Amino acid sequence: TPTPASTTTSTSTETPATPTPTTVSTTSTETLTPPGRPSSTPHRPPTTSATTSSVLPPTLTPISSPSIVETTGSIPSTPLEKCCVLNDTYFAPGETVYNGTHGDTCYYVNCSLSCTFEFFNWSCPSTPSPTPTPSSPTPASTPKPPTSMASSTLATTKPPGCLDFDPPREENETWWLCNCTMAICKYDNVVELVQVQCKPPPMPTCSNDLPPVRVMDPDGCCWHWECDCYCTGWGDPHYVTFDGLYYSYQGNCTYVLVEEINPTVDGFGVYIDNYHCDVNDRVSCPRTLIVRHETQEVLIKTVQMAPIKVQVQVNGQAVALPYRKYGLQVSQSGINYVVDIPELGALISYNGLSFSIRLPHHRFGNNTKGQCGTCTNNTADDCVLPSGEVVSNCEVAADQWVVNDPSKPHCPHIGVTTKPPASTPSAGSPTPRDCASPLCDLIKDSLFTQCHAVAPPQHYYDACVFDSCFVPGSGLECASLQTYATLCAQKGICIDWRNHTNGACLLTCPPHREYRACGPPEEPTCKSSEKNDSILVEGCFCPEGTMNYAPGFDACVDMCGCMGPDNVPRKFGEHFEFDCKSCVCLEGGSGISCLPKTCSQEPPQCTEEGTYPLTEVNPADTCCNITSCKCNTSLCPAMPSKCPLGFEVKSEIAPGKCCPTAAGSPLYSSKCQDCVCTNRRNSSTELNVISCTHVLCDDSCSPGFELVEAPGQCCGKCEQTHCIIKRPGREPIILKPGDIKHDPKNNCTFFSCVKIHKQLISSVSNITCPDFDPSICVPGSITLMPNGCCKKCTPRNETRIFCSAIPVTREISFAGCTNRVTMNYCSGSCGTFALYSAEAQALDHKCSCCKEERTSQREVVLHCPQGGSRSHTYTHIESCRCQDTTCELPPAPRRVPGRSRRSSPGGPRPGDA
Repeated sequence: TPTPASTTTSTSTETPATPTPTTVSTTSTETLTPPGRPSSTPHRPPTTSATTSSVLPPTLTPISSPSIVETTGSIPSTPLEKCCVLNDTYFAPGETVYNGTHGDTCYYVNCSLSCTFEFFNWSCPSTPSPTPTPSSPTPASTPKPPTSMASSTLATTKPPGCLDFDPPREENETWWLCNCTMAICKYDNVVELVQVQCKPPPMPTCSNDLPPVRVMDPDGCCWHWECDCYCTGWGDPHYVTFDGLYYSYQGNCTYVLVEEINPTVDGFGVYIDNYHCDVNDRVSCPRTLIVRHETQEVLIKTVQMAPIKVQVQVNGQAVALPYRKYGLQVSQSGINYVVDIPELGALISYNGLSFSIRLPHHRFGNNTKGQCGTCTNNTADDCVLPSGEVVSNCEVAADQWVVNDPSKPHCPHIGVTTKPPASTPSAGSPTPRDCASPLCDLIKDSLFTQCHAVAPPQHYYDACVFDSCFVPGSGLECASLQTYATLCAQKGICIDWRNHTNGACLLTCPPHREYRACGPPEEPTCKSSEKNDSILVEGCFCPEGTMNYAPGFDACVDMCGCMGPDNVPRKFGEHFEFDCKSCVCLEGGSGISCLPKTCSQEPPQCTEEGTYPLTEVNPADTCCNITSCKCNTSLCPAMPSKCPLGFEVKSEIAPGKCCPTAAGSPLYSSKCQDCVCTNRRNSSTELNVISCTHVLCDDSCSPGFELVEAPGQCCGKCEQTHCIIKRPGREPIILKPGDIKHDPKNNCTFFSCVKIHKQLISSVSNITCPDFDPSICVPGSITLMPNGCCKKCTPRNETRIFCSAIPVTREISFAGCTNRVTMNYCSGSCGTFALYSAEAQALDHKCSCCKEERTSQREVVLHCPQGGSRSHTYTHIESCRCQDTTCELPPAPRRVPGRSRRSSPGGPRPGDA
């Protein structure tokens, strides 16, 4: 198939002379896509049929009989772009802009490869063209021009090129028309139209075990398979390169994960900052993922490990998510923070424990370098040095990808940074069988069986065992489980694994969200609907029946409405106040409409002497000010300095007034006298006579109160000195502090009174008696206990106290700490007897012991000599009961020959030595 040539076209509207159409028969051909070449869904169903086309003469000059031959075949193509514009509509090169007829003239307008409009018109045929017999199709990898009747007829006279087209075309020159159709100038204005037909290519096997993806050919007509570049790292850390090669590396510097060998994008690169995460500085963990693209540098930093907390910075400044600027997007998807560069098709994610990088092969294939290796679908060349040399050990190669980091002066620019721990345990080191955590077995367990067939688990199991052995107890095993589960979720297999780790790998969610092992990568919001995405992610999601309000808002709502400036979700029509504004949530527009709050108050008139207006914040409504009249006695008029004879100056302030009023106050001889100025005159002083009477005091007080002196007062006042215990329907009981008194009608109830901090406190107490059964008592022996409430008796056939729990106070000691505790012990008689049985002709014994019936464990605080204390638990006897036991005679004491001593004044007994 000829290669399309780039041609220059011009625009013309001239009308040519009416030519005579020539009909040429050709054959459609169908070709297979070459092996390794991808394909995609074609624009139309493939056809294999003979086609007929009329002459399409160009528009500039009259021609006699130009011909167009239309065929179908597989051809190479150049990328299509939207280059022609008409009425705000864009058209690709070769695309038909419009067509039609005018009278008996047919025409159409085409967008040329040089992004100009090509105008074609010809005389419309009035009668059907004859249909020649087609030739047989010949499938081939490169289609050949079809053989037709016209070509054999015109072979003898073969004028070069298609000179009558605008622009003129040379022989075998190609150019694109619309709908994946290519025009080829054959000879003498005969044009062959070749229509591309696609065959699905065989699906390849990707070395990184990921499924291949469909990618459109540059011509936009067919598709082909490609293996995308996918690199991941996790734990301390473990890597799987773009092509699927697994290795571990423990450097603690900043390294290149991926850069372009031949840069096609300005400043693109991904880097990892590792640090030593164990006490022995033997292993490393990722701390910061760095993504550079053009003028932006994104840092995704782990700022806290337990629980994991991540911060996103762009060009050194913290940003909120989602972030979009200059063709770069940063968002949160489940537990992952994702950097998306749509122009490149690049997706980079990080969650504090692991990272992943996904790049499209058609942009980055055979053009990557760094610790993630080369994206060639071949693991043999993944361990490459910056010089381009391929080595066999990826740990050696990874050491060479260190970059200059001013925050890590210990890291060299070139050379080995940190000696990694031995991959094979040395003598004395624990073997994987000795130190592997049970968590690692989950990867190969039935829990992940469904995923084993699509994602081999061995790399992740080996990494888990490695972390378990070199960093035991760190929880890094969870990183391998999490990374493997993430790979399974990308293949559409959901594994809810965290509940099987006995709490070792739990993920804690905020109170308003719930954990899900598999959720959508983009959570549906009120502003967007849920996308039908086969990829699943784990994370904290809004509970069932609610959704996130909008990207960037961490609020789950059950009904979409508005989000106020206070980040509180509101329903449509809801009124609320914020920042001293009256707001309402409205559907449509900006959503929230606010107006300044209206405060209504008539300013008061401060006409009273000594008062002035003061404006301050209203404590009942802090959004409004309130003006009130305040008192300032310095503004009051001066007091008179003298009073009439017989009176003294006295100022007093009436309730609700500001300024004091001066009044002549009568002079009293004492506080216990009422004196009045009479109309009688004292002849010597010429003043009125003052008459005084003694003030009468009420000396009676209610029960429980006593009369006490009131300082500054003539009469005393009644003050409570006793506790007054009121009883419904009965006389109150009055007790002085320290007294205890029984209820006159119930000896089991007593009252007490105490005085604490000059406050009288009364209490009512009831005695709880032990169980009492009068049927076991000797008649006439029932009496009251000393408390006057509980009954006791002499049990039948017993003269001693019956079996019961007796309280006793004892000292408990433990570890040098002591305390005195009241506890019970069992004591008393039980029905034990020995009686001769005539039937058995022997003694009949019955033995019963006073033993504990119910016990409980109690806790007591013991005081230690150094001043501290400690808790101690002991067994407390709650109740006792007579319980039958075996009657046994005590063993006779053994006599030692020659060492017996006399036991009676009568001297040795017979038989004694």
